Amino acid sequence: MIELEGVPELIDPVMVAAFEGWNDAGDAASTAVAHLDREWKGEVFAALDAEDYYDFQVNRPTVFLDGGVRKITWPTTRLSVVRVGGDKPRDLVLVRGIEPSMRWRSFCNEILGFAHELGVEMVVVLGALLGDTPHTRPVPVSGVTSDPDLARTMDLEETRYEGPTGIVGILQEACTHAGVPAVSLWAAVPHYVSQPPNPKATLALLNRLEDLLGLRIPLGELPEDARAWQVGVDQLAAEDSEVAEYVQTLEEARDTAELPEASGEAIAREFERYLRRRDPGPAQPPGGHATESGDATYLRDTSSGRTRPPKPGPGQPGGPAQPEGPGRSATGRPPADGPGDRATGTEGGPAQTPGDEQPDGDGPDVSGADDDRTGGGGPAEDRPDGGEPDDDGPGSRG
Repeated sequence: MIELEGVPELIDPVMVAAFEGWNDAGDAASTAVAHLDREWKGEVFAALDAEDYYDFQVNRPTVFLDGGVRKITWPTTRLSVVRVGGDKPRDLVLVRGIEPSMRWRSFCNEILGFAHELGVEMVVVLGALLGDTPHTRPVPVSGVTSDPDLARTMDLEETRYEGPTGIVGILQEACTHAGVPAVSLWAAVPHYVSQPPNPKATLALLNRLEDLLGLRIPLGELPEDARAWQVGVDQLAAEDSEVAEYVQTLEEARDTAELPEASGEAIAREFERYLRRRDPGPAQPPGGHATESGDATYLRDTSSGRTRPPKPGPGQPGGPAQPEGPGRSATGRPPADGPGDRATGTEGGPAQTPGDEQPDGDGPDVSGADDDRTGGGGPAEDRPDGGEPDDDGPGSRG
């Protein structure tokens, strides 16, 4: 039963969701939702019952001390509301959790139940995958939907993917069948530097979300973190001639693929988008508010008694997601099965092959392919300790 006492009436609400695990390479998607929650001071108003959806041997609970008292944080999915200020305020319902281990249809139905009760107008699900994309170029972000009308009106790709999928794909299809407009945004993370965090991919997702929803997101230190991340990867790549050569190959393939897009019209469109995103507009407070008054009381987290979501534990999975859509890889090579567990594309992205196959692992791995814990592992089901991928498990899923 869904109870929403304490949640104010929302203004033009949009639900933004991200799930740790296979859909979240480099933790880019879940970090993006966490950034929104932090910048706009969200308050948790509900949490799904962890007993219904999680295998605690895969996603283990964590113990912490609160004023000398030992407490347990259970892996679950939490919902919070933030208000975006400005001339036209609106509300975002933020959904952040871990890809469930079981009962996916019930999980999606419960999320949709909250969306219905809150009057959500659209659901945006964020994801990230590992792909053949160079870290020196802008992060490709693809927007896809199963709704042909929505694809046409919002300039999105209509997914044509067939094959295994993750919770992002399941939730999007559940929204479509329920008549709720749904969009998935996928960021491509370089497979050779896959370990989290990846602030550059997080920043790209937030920028695309700004464009999609027509709002301005306070970015805080993310731009500087993204620059520092790229400098660090540059230094690592420069120390290995094989890696440097491989990155150069990816750059050439990416630049060649995008050459037809470098028209005056395309450049002007990108410049207008940049100005719109950075235009300060009318004066508004530095952060939004969880409620109209900023101090209203929300329902407490029923699983832990806390009013804010605790930080995720170190054992939670963060492997890559697999997208669904048309396209080719940045290198022009068709995907091949292999143990590398790296997705070759995004959903309709300019430089990625959307699909669940993995490349053959012929590229060097700056991050250390022999220790691929959270960025490039398989799904939670294949990792009994919640962090290590199963070497015998399939390397190509969505």
